[in-house]
Amino acid sequence: MNFLTTVKGSMLEGFYPEGWDMEKIDACCENGTAREDFWHKDFNIVECPSLSDFDTYMGHEIAMQIRLAKEEGKKLAMILPVGPMGMYKWAVYFLSQWKCDCKHVYTFNMDEWSDAEGNTLSSDNPASFEYSMKEAFFDKLGELTVPASQRNFATKDNLPTYPEKIATLKAEGAKLVLVFGIGRMCHIAFWEPHFGAEFASDEEWKCQNYRIGAKLHPLTIEQNALTSFKSRTTLVPCRANTIGPGLFLQADYIIGGADGVLGRGMGWQGMSFLTTLHYGPSRHITSTYIPTLPGKLFYLKELAGPLVAECN
Repeated sequence: MNFLTTVKGSMLEGFYPEGWDMEKIDACCENGTAREDFWHKDFNIVECPSLSDFDTYMGHEIAMQIRLAKEEGKKLAMILPVGPMGMYKWAVYFLSQWKCDCKHVYTFNMDEWSDAEGNTLSSDNPASFEYSMKEAFFDKLGELTVPASQRNFATKDNLPTYPEKIATLKAEGAKLVLVFGIGRMCHIAFWEPHFGAEFASDEEWKCQNYRIGAKLHPLTIEQNALTSFKSRTTLVPCRANTIGPGLFLQADYIIGGADGVLGRGMGWQGMSFLTTLHYGPSRHITSTYIPTLPGKLFYLKELAGPLVAECN
């Protein structure tokens, strides 16, 4: 007796996005971290024994991309998340130790909470992603920081400028690095999997650069209630401005993180992580395109399974 045998007629029938093959997702949970044929030859996963290791490894990878671009005399465009966050303190540490400034770096925050019209929280609101980025990264870098004029946030007016700005930077020889986490619903940024049903093909879906006031999935709301708002669902906005696959699939290199372990054997990200690795590219499950890109995906060891019932 399980989800598959009891979902018919339940309140969860039709709840998950169109295109989700739950039997196939269930099978992904049995495959651990075995490599798949569809992975990019330069896509690799990195096991992290602890959260402190995870934060350090991922922060070092971010700092190293900034340093390498500096040494090569190139501009660097970075798409950045607010979540995971622990890596930023280590990126600051390494850049400070190396005395590597970020004058050559251009940042694009991937999303921001919004209302239906795309209006966002003020930048001095602690719940805003812009505030969080300044607190965790930009302000901590001091004189080494990314120039304010080269920071981009996903506001109603600025998000539509991302495609042209990124295209211009790439035309000038800049490398585009995507830093990301994987949502419970397998989103990248807030590009939700239920958006896939709106398009006739994966190719049409891949052309979408951004969305203003995107409707978030209920499980995305609950994920953020648990991880960012101390379980208080009523504080979580139901919409967000977000980049789309037309931008994040342009990445020349990716740095991903999956750290969704809650303690006492509990976790929220195991199925999402393993589905990302094994399902195969599908517009209905956004993160399944991640293994087709070059780079690294860092993960906490527990997320690889086995994903089985336990008494906690």
